[in-house]
Amino acid sequence: MKKHSQTDLVSRLKTRKMLGVGGEDDDGEVHRSKISQVLGNDSKYAVREPIGLRAWIFLSAVLFTVTALMALVFPSHLYESVFEPSTTNISIRLYGGALLSISLILWNGLYTAEKAVMRWTLLTEASYCGVQFLVTSVSLLELGSLSDGALYLLLGEVLLLLVTLLYHHQLGRRAKKN
Repeated sequence: MKKHSQTDLVSRLKTRKMLGVGGEDDDGEVHRSKISQVLGNDSKYAVREPIGLRAWIFLSAVLFTVTALMALVFPSHLYESVFEPSTTNISIRLYGGALLSISLILWNGLYTAEKAVMRWTLLTEASYCGVQFLVTSVSLLELGSLSDGALYLLLGEVLLLLVTLLYHHQLGRRAKKN
């Protein structure tokens, strides 16, 4: 009968001792394999998220999705709440399609654990809010009127922009060393 060294417990323990795995290292960590010993523990690379970041991305994704669906399904109603009702529905539907694309990016950012993806997601939202604020402001200046809906839209865009930039900044800060 042939003996298999993989199934022999004593042989396995000798091999692990020779490789230097299974025992504690200088940092007090117990490595289960040579690979984890060489690569190190990945817990120190984990992203430390600001409080409420996931909730903010979720809220933004819902807001963008709802606005996009409103623009796609009820384009005249969405436009009339901000401007005068003298536009075609095709431009509002294109706007809805663009918002839906951004909302898909936000939904993807909600489920990622990578810091770079979350930062780009927040930057996408912030750049949209900044451009939307500028375009809406210039359009309102050209029209020469400011309705309540337009004022609420401008205030909402500024609020979205500020909170998103705050989270973007917080996520980009380096962790403090203890």
